Amino acid sequence: MNAPWKTGGPGGRDQFAAFLCDEASLDVLRPIAIEMGWQPEKCHKGGLRNAVQSLSISASPNILLVDLSESGDPLSDINALAEVCEPGTVVVAVGQVNDVRLYRDLIASGIHDYLLKPLQSAAVRDALAQAQSVFSTPRTHDVAAGKRHISTAVIGTRGGVGASTLATSLAWLFSTDHKLPTALLDLDIHFGTGALCLDLEPGRGLTDAIENPSRIDGLFIERAMIRANDNLAILSAEAPINAPLLTDGSAFVQLEEELRAAFEMTVVDMPRNMLINFPQLVADLGVAVLVTEMTLASARDTIRLLSWFKANAPQTRVIIVANKVQTAMAEISKADFEASIETRIDVSIPYDLKAASMAAKLGQTFADANRATKAGAVLRDLARDIADIAEDDGAAAKPSLLGKFDLKAMMPKAKKKAPASS
Repeated sequence: MNAPWKTGGPGGRDQFAAFLCDEASLDVLRPIAIEMGWQPEKCHKGGLRNAVQSLSISASPNILLVDLSESGDPLSDINALAEVCEPGTVVVAVGQVNDVRLYRDLIASGIHDYLLKPLQSAAVRDALAQAQSVFSTPRTHDVAAGKRHISTAVIGTRGGVGASTLATSLAWLFSTDHKLPTALLDLDIHFGTGALCLDLEPGRGLTDAIENPSRIDGLFIERAMIRANDNLAILSAEAPINAPLLTDGSAFVQLEEELRAAFEMTVVDMPRNMLINFPQLVADLGVAVLVTEMTLASARDTIRLLSWFKANAPQTRVIIVANKVQTAMAEISKADFEASIETRIDVSIPYDLKAASMAAKLGQTFADANRATKAGAVLRDLARDIADIAEDDGAAAKPSLLGKFDLKAMMPKAKKKAPASS
């Protein structure tokens, strides 16, 4: 289970607590708790509702036994419990409904075990012993399990060069063509278009994270992100423009850490001012896609950004993408541009106004709406180039998962906006 951190922290957590509805069950449990070295006073009268109320104001224990007998909708109520349980809590549920489907759903939601009432001493003892063994089992698989995570930041050298278009297209291609679990993080808090490009409502997840960084954990990520398809989830915002969001950047760093744990690919639509205000965001960045145009101003800012990355993130692979290329109408020729920035342009995407308009009308990413165009083909090549980094480093490894939670099942489905009129 995961939930916002509360006063008390891991060091102040109890080993065990139980919330059972009836005295008969408590009479079975208390001798076992004493036998295992736990305080019998931690066996409380009251079921799931009492557990939620109690744990909302105190640190949750390592092992939690909770009674679902009085719950009308156990699965929904377990979600309420998950919101107040801290990371690492092992939950054993007790109930009187003997249903295989319920058991499977509870296990899929993150419950460690499910015991039927009336409780039997042997079954309770075995379940608690197995729960306790979770904390003594070495987690050697954590280091090597899963592919290497690749974080890709897409940064426009100037406003309007098409960085957001590229970011949404790359995220979409990673999730569809390469079948990689992908997160899209749009850090343009007030004017981001990540959700708009995917024809989704952004929700409040990102602004909530900035306002309350202590809430950020695995469960928060599952519930705050909006699912665009089976492999793509987005965290975006349309924050009110009447007041700035005050942050020291810690929320963004925490978000990146949680996304690395939950996904194989992260695409960050990163406004260039973020590099100035929060340089710590690129500490673990794998790829930086600098999107530019063939103009004098873009050439100047490309030089400055290349210098910045060399000084602040030498580990990051920088890919220079020239977007909206019109050879006959370019302010600066390709040769002069490359001579100015003292390096080659890695990718050139031709200007295609009709293709861009088509994507907007369909409410799709540029890459999805224009697979047959030359620009679409270039984007697929770029996505393949970036995805190959992850695939080469861990082709045989299993994908990273977020504990026992079912990411796809728990993430809210966004309401679709009506497509723009022709």
